[in-house]
Amino acid sequence: MTQRAPTSVPKRIFVAALATETNTFSPIHIDRAAFVASLYAPPGQHPDTPTLCTAPIPVGRRVCAELGWTLIEGTAAWADPAGLVARATYEGLRDEILDQLRAALPVDAVVLGLHGAMVAQGEIDPEGDLLTRIRDMVGPDVLVCAELDPHSHLTAKRVAAADFFVVFKEFPHTDFVDRAEDLWRIAVDTLLGRVHPVMTVFDCRMIDVFPTSREPMRGFVNRLIQIEEADPRVLSLSVIHGFMAGDVPEMGTKMIAVTDGHADLGAELVERLGMELYANRGKHLMPALGPVEAVADALAATKGPVVIADMWDNPGGGTAGDATVVLKELIAQGATGAAVGTIWDPIAVQLCTAAGEGAIIALRFGAKSAPETGEPVDALVRVERVEPQAEMRFGESVVPFGPAVRIALLDEAGRDRGITVILNTVRAQSYDPSLFTALGIDPLAQRVLVVKSTNHFYAAFSPIATETLYCSAGHPYPNDPATNSYRLVRRDIWPRHPDPFAEGARP
Repeated sequence: MTQRAPTSVPKRIFVAALATETNTFSPIHIDRAAFVASLYAPPGQHPDTPTLCTAPIPVGRRVCAELGWTLIEGTAAWADPAGLVARATYEGLRDEILDQLRAALPVDAVVLGLHGAMVAQGEIDPEGDLLTRIRDMVGPDVLVCAELDPHSHLTAKRVAAADFFVVFKEFPHTDFVDRAEDLWRIAVDTLLGRVHPVMTVFDCRMIDVFPTSREPMRGFVNRLIQIEEADPRVLSLSVIHGFMAGDVPEMGTKMIAVTDGHADLGAELVERLGMELYANRGKHLMPALGPVEAVADALAATKGPVVIADMWDNPGGGTAGDATVVLKELIAQGATGAAVGTIWDPIAVQLCTAAGEGAIIALRFGAKSAPETGEPVDALVRVERVEPQAEMRFGESVVPFGPAVRIALLDEAGRDRGITVILNTVRAQSYDPSLFTALGIDPLAQRVLVVKSTNHFYAAFSPIATETLYCSAGHPYPNDPATNSYRLVRRDIWPRHPDPFAEGARP
């Protein structure tokens, strides 16, 4: 543990962000253009609004201004989740940030916004690589800390390089700004000598999904917060959920405790809490319906809007977001008053944009990215809205998903079927009803809203939904860790192993 003496000398702190979530099964590879499309902000150009994993930058601006400290901003780069990052893209962004840090030396701390589930061509642990290079550059006495997304991989290399991590507690991730505040609070108290953070980790030896919008995870997270508030020795408690679509050796659920110099307390807490999580394995994920049942139940509702979450065609998990299984079922069951947001199809957007608003055209769209996403839809459509730069809200963030168009499906005679679809160019999951209003759709006037999201939609959509149905439609996402075709994920982990804590289970 590094001891830092109290001092009133103004501090110099370097901050940067590099983040994406890699679905190693996804065919959609990421290059630099993907970061530019989502967020690429050179030093000092990050907007005042945070973008999920970049929250430490705007929060740091306020904190350092209040303290009279110097904040040196590096690059902030975020790409929407997809497949592997091109090696040249990762190394270029990494070296850009490292060169900025080198030019800023000496510094008292390095504060980072990371996701934690990035995988690049030729580099299976980019965040571990970046953190290790930073630690080697600044030495052992400079504070290094980061905010992480819980859907990440907590590798030993990362733990060795950082003083501490703070992780979003909520899924949906509604608390990314709050956790950035926690990160900076601990960093400031450390630099002023008020606390001496020690991080301890427990391996829960499991792969699961942990929505905090329902029990048992809701109560578990509430208890973490209560422990932090009740015990001043506990600076932060976090759960790394793991990201099941990342085929990497250290994937899985972990518990993190950051204590004020009390490693024994941290070790006791993470083991007790981690084993509680393990005892509830398989009970966290929301129950799911098939597409036939989900659509039938939605259409049987007496009042709308009913929200159907196409939970595994989730661009936030690295899929394309172009599956058509639920849409085809809406058509088959004669649905009316239904809006689908969104189906990713840049070519179809170009065709509709060229035709212009009001045009009626024959269009093929969707289901181009991968097997088991359904079949393309061939339909007569009316182009109802063209939006050159569509955006939606996600908490305090602004998320681009355009250029985008709104189309109405017509029957063979040119009559409106009552189904509206948003086609988009920039992949993004469905975070907020502003997704629909951005294209002129009143979500409250719909019987059925179809969204592409596993659970991030819930915080913003649940207040307007009369019912929420989770639908497992096709297999655009590797959603069964017991049968996923992993090559690198270890076998001594539930559900790949029935009891990884049994004697002799671990190699």
